[in-house]
Amino acid sequence: MLDQILCVDDDPITLMLCKKVIIKASFSNEIITSQNGEEALDYFNKLKHTNSESELKKHPQLIFLDLNMPVMGGWEFLDIFNTDDYSEFNTIKVVVLSSTIDPEDLEKARSYPMVIDFLSKPITTSMLEYLKNKI
Repeated sequence: MLDQILCVDDDPITLMLCKKVIIKASFSNEIITSQNGEEALDYFNKLKHTNSESELKKHPQLIFLDLNMPVMGGWEFLDIFNTDDYSEFNTIKVVVLSSTIDPEDLEKARSYPMVIDFLSKPITTSMLEYLKNKI
């Protein structure tokens, strides 16, 4: 079981479903959500500026990322998250969750070192079992 994951999606129903499936599958102890890439980056910026020397900074071990979102989409998030500014989080794995399975998107996702998979929405318990074995 993972300690913490982050779900980034602009659809509240998708986020609720994601939480329910993750809890049902005992996949993670804590689920954090963001409604777009900008919110997710704000979350990581807050983590970067939290100085707690006595305890290690707790951060998500996995991100479920939607691609098509208002304000900042998944690709923009990945472009920024993949820079040196966020290098302290480079062990976090990303699973792209999308409603479209465009071969170009699959190919583009492979160009990001942190992306470990590209899966079709909605998330299911069998997907989580598959990911447990992959992580």
